[in-house]
Amino acid sequence: MDRGTERDALPARGAGDDTAAGPADAGRIPLAVVVVDREGLVSHWSTGARRLFGVPKDAAIGQAAIDLLPVSGALPEVDEDLPYDDYGYDGLGPGLGNSLDRGLGYPAAGRARLTVPERNRVDVLWWAYPLVGPGRERLLVLAADAEALHRPEEGDGLPIERIAPGFALHTDFPGAEELARRLPEILPSMSVGESTRIVSQVLELGYPVLEFSQNDRMPVTPDWGVARRAERRARRERAARAAAEGRAPAEDPDDEGEDLEHVAVRERLEFLNEVSGKIGTSLDLSRTIVEVSKAVVPRFTDVAGTYLREQVVAGEGFPEGVPDTTTMWHRVAVEHTDEPGRWDDVVPVGEAMPFPAHTPFFQCMTTGEPVLVPRISDQLGHAIASQFEKRDIRPLITGRSMLVVPLKARNVVLGFMILLRHPERAEFNDMDRVTGAELAARAGLVLDNARMYTYQESVAETLQDSMLPHIPPRMAGCDIATRYLPGTLLGRVGGDWFDSVKLPGARTALVVGDVMGHGLNSAAMMGQLRTAVQTMAALDLPPAQLLRNLDDLAQRLGDTYLATCLYAVYDPIASELLLANAGHIPPVLVRADDGRSELLDLPTGAPIGVGGVPFEAVRVRVEPGDRLVMCTDGLVEVRGEDIGAGLATLCESAAHPAASMDDACDTIIRALAATFSEAGRGGRKDDVALLMARLNGIAPDDVAEWTFPLDPLQAGRARAVVREQLHHWGLPRLAYSAELMAGELVTNAVRHSHSRPVTLRLVRGETLLCEVDDDDHELPTLLNAGPGDEFGRGLRVVSTLARAWGTSRTGDGKSVWFELTLPRR
Repeated sequence: MDRGTERDALPARGAGDDTAAGPADAGRIPLAVVVVDREGLVSHWSTGARRLFGVPKDAAIGQAAIDLLPVSGALPEVDEDLPYDDYGYDGLGPGLGNSLDRGLGYPAAGRARLTVPERNRVDVLWWAYPLVGPGRERLLVLAADAEALHRPEEGDGLPIERIAPGFALHTDFPGAEELARRLPEILPSMSVGESTRIVSQVLELGYPVLEFSQNDRMPVTPDWGVARRAERRARRERAARAAAEGRAPAEDPDDEGEDLEHVAVRERLEFLNEVSGKIGTSLDLSRTIVEVSKAVVPRFTDVAGTYLREQVVAGEGFPEGVPDTTTMWHRVAVEHTDEPGRWDDVVPVGEAMPFPAHTPFFQCMTTGEPVLVPRISDQLGHAIASQFEKRDIRPLITGRSMLVVPLKARNVVLGFMILLRHPERAEFNDMDRVTGAELAARAGLVLDNARMYTYQESVAETLQDSMLPHIPPRMAGCDIATRYLPGTLLGRVGGDWFDSVKLPGARTALVVGDVMGHGLNSAAMMGQLRTAVQTMAALDLPPAQLLRNLDDLAQRLGDTYLATCLYAVYDPIASELLLANAGHIPPVLVRADDGRSELLDLPTGAPIGVGGVPFEAVRVRVEPGDRLVMCTDGLVEVRGEDIGAGLATLCESAAHPAASMDDACDTIIRALAATFSEAGRGGRKDDVALLMARLNGIAPDDVAEWTFPLDPLQAGRARAVVREQLHHWGLPRLAYSAELMAGELVTNAVRHSHSRPVTLRLVRGETLLCEVDDDDHELPTLLNAGPGDEFGRGLRVVSTLARAWGTSRTGDGKSVWFELTLPRR
């Protein structure tokens, strides 16, 4: 059933000057709509065309348009004094004939008389539009019975002596936007993209109008139900003529069919509207796939299998290129009304497979058009079943009616649906093909929206992960656990971050920050600030000075963003924390001896980016086993709630015993989520960064330190003390490498130091750490030493033998260090 069947009508409403007489109230008449394809064949023949030209739709579709539309004859010279009815010629005029002969590249219109069986001569107005684009449609013809304008309908019409068809820009008359919006109603059922393309061409070439005089015209406008009134009037006239002639009125074979068609169209529209309401309720791709499959079973089909391209399932970018026989299609859903489990083993969800060129599926996915198979024959069933290795699918498909519809978006096939009906059910027909195509078009857009959301979410997570560090679970003297939870509002990318940085003296810097706002801009700003913190931490700047420098940097980057930051330095040898705060929520310290938790009282400071505000550092004494909890406000603050309640819950949950650091983090997150849920505030909206450190400390027996005067001979003494200490610790296997590298570092330090003695420290922890400090601020670099070079071999030896090594500036010089892996006990 074509969408234009009941709507092909022309309401003759005055759309020009409000003072126009006659035509403004001339009434309404049916409108015939004919579409001609690139081969010159009729592809659409509306009910109005059947009535006007006297040819049934079934006899018109697929026929040469030039044989159905009489175009012979020539327009006579117009005599202003001769009534139009006295002209004696047939045909729709040479303009339409040229159009049908593919010779017209511009719109044409005309008026003609033609002979129609049982109606004698009919006065016809017509408009012809050449169509361009990727579709098969080449010509759109609109035609109307001009005599209807002379017959008053129910007393509201006026006789019109002179009328001609014409064109006008649709913006030239009042109500133009409404008319343009309703213009698609007269077109045949087609995809949204094709309908939009044709409508845009009609509007660009000129809207069809009726001209009554030079300044008096009205637009041709589709209107639901007009054709029905015209049809009833025609039937009444035929019945009246039959009664006057003393015979029974002839039955119209289309009367009952038209009513049934009207009901069918209404049901299909209701079905499509119902399906549209069921799909796309979320942007979750998996849920959308299930919604699309369930929406059509069982009302439209008995079996629905959905296949998507690999890139769509993987949440990758938009698939490129036309599918071919190597394209992998993932079966993502199978919905059916058969007994449970019948399809599961034969066509399991999740299977990926290509399709050969001889199958209807390949035809659908390469042409992007629906493929209708009224009944699957034994031969076709065997061809399809050949794709399923060691599984006989023929009993499930043979004898069933099949419709394959493409799931497209932006003219790219994302997938397709295979729809099957039981043998005892009516076969799919052309109306079902149109309905299925429209259904697939809507489903394709919904799936593409879900695909884009999934893809963007994946990109956002990848970006966020790339900006967050992968912190080792153990640093010198402490264990660390972290959590990052993306926000659920305004995208999944935010400005929260955490970090840890190895510092000289076996110390560790712990950082948590939050750039205010959400989205990519906040994430980009976060990346810049995090990099700056790492760089300045490596310089071993004091916490307060580091925040001061970070604030200056943020102001140079621009005044658009503000950030909060909490920076702590843990010294496991001295058992103390040095903390500075820039507008961040305070950390929680959980004492190991009694399990008591407390919010550390720190100077709040101003957020990073405010400028001109000093920062203060606070020193806090800690004991081995204490835990430090640092987080962003997204964990403890919900809009409309007092942040104090969240901080109290944070303290309480942080004190709960836990089997591991990871369990402790999860306990905190669950406790905060439950608190806000009970308060009726819903779920968390902001992103969250959480860092927990168990401060184990380093025992004095695991630290050895020596001082050497600036004498080159002290390198030998350094090697000796290192060897002796490692034997004392039970690490003789490390002695040779450690003493060799320690001697090289002490030699370099003695050579470059200015006045202060050189310090050597050994620390036994997760690794063996050796540090050599001096008062020279210039950092050494790794050189390529040649056979005859006097210098450059020391660091080359260190880089070769050490597990890791590095250099950093200190407050009064520099520190060069290396690590060795402890042997397994």
